[in-house]
Amino acid sequence: MSKPLGKQVQQRVNKPVSKKTHDGDFNMVVSTGSTLLDLCISGGRVHGGGIPTKILVEAFGPSGSGKTVLLSEMAGDVQRKGGNVMFHDPEARLNKQFARTFDLKPEEMQYDTPDKIPQVFQAVRKWDVPPNKINGVFTDSLAALSTDMEMGSDEGDKMGMRRAKEFSEELRRTCRLFPTKNILMVASNQVRVNQNAGPYGQKYISPGGEAIGFYASLRLRFSTPTKIKRAINIKGKKYERVVGIETEVEVYKSSIWKPYGKAPLIIYFDYGIDDIRANLKYVKAMTKETVYMVNDTKCDGRSEDDAIHFVEENNMEVELKEQVITLWEGLENKFEIERKKKMR
Repeated sequence: MSKPLGKQVQQRVNKPVSKKTHDGDFNMVVSTGSTLLDLCISGGRVHGGGIPTKILVEAFGPSGSGKTVLLSEMAGDVQRKGGNVMFHDPEARLNKQFARTFDLKPEEMQYDTPDKIPQVFQAVRKWDVPPNKINGVFTDSLAALSTDMEMGSDEGDKMGMRRAKEFSEELRRTCRLFPTKNILMVASNQVRVNQNAGPYGQKYISPGGEAIGFYASLRLRFSTPTKIKRAINIKGKKYERVVGIETEVEVYKSSIWKPYGKAPLIIYFDYGIDDIRANLKYVKAMTKETVYMVNDTKCDGRSEDDAIHFVEENNMEVELKEQVITLWEGLENKFEIERKKKMR
């Protein structure tokens, strides 16, 4: 049974939040499911950050680092905001039951399993959607897409150049439609070892040629994940399981706001992105408190899990998120350089 909210806590939850004014490019914003990642992406332009529509986003990184979870979180947010979702799943591995964890309703989205690169982009160009809504296109992943040459010949694409050319051609034809249809396209991609990097070059690259990186307004790079383990004791016997992963996401390229910001991403297999856990850790680190606090309210219990249960039982998720935003903005303001306007 949930505990009743205290009077002071109730007042803070109901307190109106002052927000920055959205500029023209941020009339519609999609959340990644992580407060800290949203802030790293565009926290300096809009209150709480997030990803604006009308752009291409590439999320790339090693296998099992949480890219599919990120796409599912974003697709669910688009549907919650009354938008339309097109989900391309070349690998046919989307767990539709698990997708409901993110408020993603598979029966209400356009879902397909394309084999070739043109099929993805032709579907986007033919998509008849209202521009006054968020229209999200999610492709998981680009690395799984093939070409006519590769699939229609026993010899395939020996030089490996056709995929790069098709991505370049299709992106050039499709990206110009994103503003007119209010489309946000988010695509996951893998990484490959760059054999020609040399001692000082880029060690890892994403497959598919350079066009994806060039046309993407935002590129998110996932680091190698670490396992989250949980141990329990039953009748004196210890059992241990891997229950999730923790990774770090870097804003590798950005035409939205400042690049190179990094945010932790905590993912539990049966839950998705654990934003409350990440926010509690951030507040504790920033305030240097010895216990978990939400503003001036001490969370019951000593452990991290106790603090999470306290936040959930007292409906303090929004209050915690606003505290994170305030702390983050205060830190970012200290990095701003105050200069006289440049003489032109």
